[in-house]
Amino acid sequence: MIRVLIERNIMDGLEDIYEDGVRSTLQIALQAAGFLAGESMKDSSNPNRRLTLSKWRSIQDWSNWFHSQERTELMYKIEPMLSEPEKITILEHA
Repeated sequence: MIRVLIERNIMDGLEDIYEDGVRSTLQIALQAAGFLAGESMKDSSNPNRRLTLSKWRSIQDWSNWFHSQERTELMYKIEPMLSEPEKITILEHA
């Protein structure tokens, strides 16, 4: 089992639109093979910084989702709201 941390910085004024997009992404990810759980959080000291932490059965399941047509289409809508590219960290238990 792995966890994937996605860090994104949203442009000023686009927070609500971004939140709608992330909710849609999580709803579709729920149906992805190997997706176990996910949550979206806001940095308490930076309202434009968002983090998504998801749990996947395997790196392969995450990779399949990451490269899927569904995620590509969703990111097409989200990326214009970002002030910089998203940062993805894959975490494993030590």
